[in-house]
Amino acid sequence: MHYETRFKTRVKILYGDGSGTWICAKRLAKGCFHWPQTAADATGALRILAEELTLLLSGLDLAQTRPREWWRRAA
Repeated sequence: MHYETRFKTRVKILYGDGSGTWICAKRLAKGCFHWPQTAADATGALRILAEELTLLLSGLDLAQTRPREWWRRAA
């Protein structure tokens, strides 16, 4: 993923599905993306879960979210 570093208003996503590569882009008219912190030695690429991508593209700050513990009642 790549994002505009000065304003953090754009994101470009490369996705490989096995038969080719998808290129997606989104630019916010208002506000900015709250990009997650990466390691200092990272190349700028970031791997996240589909659920995290949905949160990020919806304008939520991933640093202020947490996954919930899921459980199922035993039968």
